[in-house]
Amino acid sequence: MADWLLIGLFVAMVLLLLLTIFGFAVYSGLFTEVIVNAGLPPIGNITVAYKFQVGPYGDSGRFFTESCSVSPRLSSIAIYYDNPHTVDPEKCRYAVGSVLSEGEDKPSEAVIRMFLKYGFKIINFPAPSHVVTATFPYTTPLSIHLAVNRVHSSLDVYIKDRKLCAHPRLEIYKGNKIYFICPLARQGDFYVPEMKELEKKNRAAAAAVETDDDQTDITGVDTMSETSSVSVEATTDISETSVATSILSPFASGHSRDEADNRSEHSYSESGASGSSFEELDMEGNGDGMAGLLCDLGSAEDRDPAQVKWTKEPLAPEEKRGEE
Repeated sequence: MADWLLIGLFVAMVLLLLLTIFGFAVYSGLFTEVIVNAGLPPIGNITVAYKFQVGPYGDSGRFFTESCSVSPRLSSIAIYYDNPHTVDPEKCRYAVGSVLSEGEDKPSEAVIRMFLKYGFKIINFPAPSHVVTATFPYTTPLSIHLAVNRVHSSLDVYIKDRKLCAHPRLEIYKGNKIYFICPLARQGDFYVPEMKELEKKNRAAAAAVETDDDQTDITGVDTMSETSSVSVEATTDISETSVATSILSPFASGHSRDEADNRSEHSYSESGASGSSFEELDMEGNGDGMAGLLCDLGSAEDRDPAQVKWTKEPLAPEEKRGEE
């Protein structure tokens, strides 16, 4: 009898443990429906303290921990520039930090000095006009892992099906929610200076390779048989590209809408083979001015101020982000 009692107690404890784990997973968002839509952004213009890194996204946890250690009450933010499924993890580029202020609020000078003291840099991001966005509960550390596995795949499907140009990917941990935001225009405004510098170097290297290829082709023509009649037309129409157009960033220049189809296979929105005109999207809020918006990497400082129409991100410790 005693043996059966012990076995019964053991089974009951195992069942109770399993139910507890199951309830914890449900509370963390296991069965939460992921709804992706395109529309107005859930945030306004923000001031961010960040650190830029090149390497596996799984290493970002320590930077979340570092930024939260400076000011635990601020929302955390991450900006991912490359698709980890197509880019070597060691070459992925991202920025992690904290949101110092949003909208009309001004960041505290003391907080700014504190972040600068620990090696962070300060940047202002404008409010994006239209975005692809999704939210996920942020109730436990498990929510991070569930969100990474579920939301990003849903974003991929949505962007691919509608042939959108939506990048980079922003994650903002605010309150009890995680906001996933992919700008649909003026993406260059969300590139930190370090990222822009890398893009310039990539473009210069790509231009040098292209020049070498052109010279090789011309030399090859000279060695052909004299009996051959060959006409060579050298085309040197090299369009000006924006700061984010390179071998790892496939999106169009902010200077010319005709360049909107210059894409690469490495970015988060490589599935968007052509920029949609938004005609088939169910936009939330006011949809005026939606038609014709394509990938646009021009930043605000690159344009005439009179033409700029822009108005005017919980804690994520290392264990939360280690597997991202």
